[in-house]
Amino acid sequence: MDGLDADAEGVKHVSPGQRPGESVEYETSQPCRGRNNHRDKLGVVTMPQSLAKNTVHLVFSTKNRFPWLKESLRPRLYAYLAGIFEKWESPAIVIGGHDDHVHALFLLSKNHPLKRIVEEAKKGSSKWIKSLATELAEFSWQNGYGAFSVSESNVAEVRKYIEHQDDHHRRMTFQDELRQLCARHKIAVDERFVWS
Repeated sequence: MDGLDADAEGVKHVSPGQRPGESVEYETSQPCRGRNNHRDKLGVVTMPQSLAKNTVHLVFSTKNRFPWLKESLRPRLYAYLAGIFEKWESPAIVIGGHDDHVHALFLLSKNHPLKRIVEEAKKGSSKWIKSLATELAEFSWQNGYGAFSVSESNVAEVRKYIEHQDDHHRRMTFQDELRQLCARHKIAVDERFVWS
């Protein structure tokens, strides 16, 4: 009647990855059992919630790595970016950077793709920076970004790294830093395209 077949014990199964109201049947030799099983109004066993925790270290730079981000601007920029991340259900753990780039450590939303979060953060902050002063009217972010997964055991280390960006950049350029991050995460970098 509802398009789903019941198993031997009369339990109907639905994939937990479907949108609410949608169901996809799958075969199982054993009925779903457990104290956390939930049945909807049709008696279909569903998983009552989706669980995810993906921590991301995001890095992006100003166009041509021009030093637009003066020290006096950075705390306000980081606060503004934190608001954008929050709006997109991706709360920031820490945001930092230097005069030509930003690092953000945040929890990626289970409801929005990474690409969308990055687009919104860059677009919104770019408009905001341009509105601050006429000398910032030409500001823009570089195309592209680096995004690296961070295990729970490394969150504190990455947080500390982001909080001490000024110290790192007394010894290292942004380009060398990004090369190092990519090497650490085994990401091949094509120098012909990554800086343009």
